[in-house]
Amino acid sequence: MTTTADYKTLAERASAELANATAEEALRWTAETFGDDFIVASNMQDAVLVDLVTKVKSDVDVLFLETGYHFAETIGTRDAVATVYPDIRIVNAQADQSVAEQDAEYGPKLHERDPGLCCNLRKVVPLRKTLANYSAWVTGVRRVDAPTRANTPIVTWDDRNGLVKINPIAPWTDDEFNDYIAEHGILQNPLVSIGYLSIGCAPCTAKVEPGQDPRSGRWAGQSKTECGLHG
Repeated sequence: MTTTADYKTLAERASAELANATAEEALRWTAETFGDDFIVASNMQDAVLVDLVTKVKSDVDVLFLETGYHFAETIGTRDAVATVYPDIRIVNAQADQSVAEQDAEYGPKLHERDPGLCCNLRKVVPLRKTLANYSAWVTGVRRVDAPTRANTPIVTWDDRNGLVKINPIAPWTDDEFNDYIAEHGILQNPLVSIGYLSIGCAPCTAKVEPGQDPRSGRWAGQSKTECGLHG
């Protein structure tokens, strides 16, 4: 039986060996190492990561955090992705409470009064519970996304959630990312084309003005910059 210590050692070794790996190399290693025992996270802003993973393993589990606050376009993108990649399994991770139940306990619009708590209840806890069923997860985190992600390794041990974390496109620039979408005709959330460059829950996401940091549209006007999923 593989222990937590074994997986930590595995992650440390892979972090060094795959430090300069391409996305395909990192994902092939993931599929060969974990088989069906990993899940791919997607916020359904686009299908870049899903497209990359399905080139090495078509029947993967894809994690979507169904917070109850998504734009209709995001839900539509999720459903379109499931149609375009028919072998994948969408895993909709939901909070213990519905939005109405949360409002009843904490009061309406918790996301305005305490966005950290709202993210914890609707994202962080459901994520942790879902990831407990796997030994590894794959994310689309990139170093250019935010200063807090500048040193993101391709493979690491996720101490917070207790499993191996693979970030295959961590080194990609915005140009490389956008070129992949254009060259491969990748599904993209229609909100991107009208200025929503970092899409999360509808109440906490705004359009980004030209020249601004793409993540400036998240929790605009607040000091919060991360939802807590990646640190």
